Amino acid sequence: MSVQEYLDKHMLSRKIEDAVNAAVRAKTPDPVLFISNHMRKSVSSAITKVKARQILDSRGIPTVEVDLYTNKGIFRGASPSGASSGMYEAMELRDGDKGTYLGNGVSRAVKNINEKISEALIGMDPTLQTQIDQVMIDLDKTEKKSELGVNAILAVSIAACKAGAAQKEVPLYKHIADLAGKTNFNLPVPAFTLINGGKYAGNSLAIQEIMILPVGARKFEEALQIGAETYHHLKAVITEKYGAHGCNVGEDGGYAPNISSFKEGLDLVKEAIGRTGYNDKVKIAINVAATEFCIGTKYDLDYKSPNKSGQNFKSGEDMIDMYKELCEAVYPVVSIEDPFDKEDWEHVKYFSGLGICQVVGDDLLMSNPKRVERAVQEAACNALNLKVNQVGTVTEAIEVVKLAKDANWGVVISQTSGETEDSFIADLSVGLATGQIKAGAPCRGERLAKYNQLLRIEVELGDEAVYVGDGWRHC
Repeated sequence: MSVQEYLDKHMLSRKIEDAVNAAVRAKTPDPVLFISNHMRKSVSSAITKVKARQILDSRGIPTVEVDLYTNKGIFRGASPSGASSGMYEAMELRDGDKGTYLGNGVSRAVKNINEKISEALIGMDPTLQTQIDQVMIDLDKTEKKSELGVNAILAVSIAACKAGAAQKEVPLYKHIADLAGKTNFNLPVPAFTLINGGKYAGNSLAIQEIMILPVGARKFEEALQIGAETYHHLKAVITEKYGAHGCNVGEDGGYAPNISSFKEGLDLVKEAIGRTGYNDKVKIAINVAATEFCIGTKYDLDYKSPNKSGQNFKSGEDMIDMYKELCEAVYPVVSIEDPFDKEDWEHVKYFSGLGICQVVGDDLLMSNPKRVERAVQEAACNALNLKVNQVGTVTEAIEVVKLAKDANWGVVISQTSGETEDSFIADLSVGLATGQIKAGAPCRGERLAKYNQLLRIEVELGDEAVYVGDGWRHC
């Protein structure tokens, strides 16, 4: 490595220039000592060590955790993981050894951090998030981050973001806002998962989630109370109708009674809301995840019931009619995620054009900027479901949120099915002022980590705390 390459890698050329300029401005009698002290302070902010390990996510499947060291301390980041990887999202690196964790081990990703990423980042300033992320992207050299693994890159990116906040001595959400060029903070409306279905549960329900949005709450603290109380009332409703076994939970912590129809699940949630007395404060959202049961151009709502599968096929037009009924008359459904297959652009465009609810793209978009740009151009949906593991770095997450907000879309910062105790997405939602967060049910530690962090942020902000409430779609 040449002298210039060393200076460029550690950004010392700019630090030296900054020190000289500072000495000139200070008119110090001893510029050499002044520059020396200035440089020592600057260099002390550098990343000194990056160490990764394999941990387990909320499903008991391995994922990557990183400790990043600076003079301010040790900063930890962990990579969440989805139930499946789409062709348009960044790719995890798994070991593939079926004899260990059924092939899901991440020792190769861990090794990439400890041997390659660590060497590239040591000496860098943790406040320079964009440069840190770009170094890892350049080191990987693939479009989907498949060489190093998005699970390796993301864990480091999150840890670096926390280190950057500590270096600036500001809260994490404030640092994220600075990175995004934002000055306003708000507390998002949480989408609490109450019922799980689809691939997240062993029942016969085709759709993946039924959620509630406490849009009428005055504070996030009240929103969390509404979510928790409704969740517990739902348990009582399900127990009365199906027995205690109906209260088994899915991967997000939502209950998974053995129901098979949309309406059966919505009726349960509606009754639970009624028992709380929060009818005027709560709306309903559903995550259909229709790609899971799309067969050709038809949708099989009984795909999880072998004895019925094929008997309840719906066309795209049938699905639209069903959604219109849910939104316009029967239930207070205000948001539908992935109402059609990820490649069924025509039906999702038509449905979005009706303007009857928020239409969220998850499988449709996979947090991929190119897919988001296409959806914006074609008016295919009006909200982004952002999962940081689908893009891979904090910088790219900020960029794709900006892309969505520039189109006047709603933005949902989202959990994954394989979560960790890392509460990073809570700060991300506040720092980017997204207005919506989806972190699962108001139970289970890996889900509550996010909600409890939002409580802390609200207390910290005090009188400056703003809960978006009715402004959840456009804040």
